[in-house]
Amino acid sequence: MRVLLDEHLPVDLAAVLHGHQVDTVVSRAWAGVKNGDLLQRMRGEYEALVTMDRSLEFQQNLAALPFGILLVGAASNRMVDLLPLVPTILEALASIRPGEIRRVGA
Repeated sequence: MRVLLDEHLPVDLAAVLHGHQVDTVVSRAWAGVKNGDLLQRMRGEYEALVTMDRSLEFQQNLAALPFGILLVGAASNRMVDLLPLVPTILEALASIRPGEIRRVGA
């Protein structure tokens, strides 16, 4: 699955999402792109967005998207707080559907 990590997630998270082709917003030079534009740029390129941006679900019509959104809830965006969630993130990515928002963590 092609996955995009939002810009506030550490690049190191990509390395532990085994079995997926993971890009980051930063590596795509999309840092600072507003949510609506980011979602448009993702169309046809990715099957999922992994983010910690809780406001995303209230700003956009996610049900119409051709990819899923995985909303990660953790104490911080540091790897020490994200690593315990990796098995749950991988499980959620395995079954996420287009237009679906899934929450993992707190």
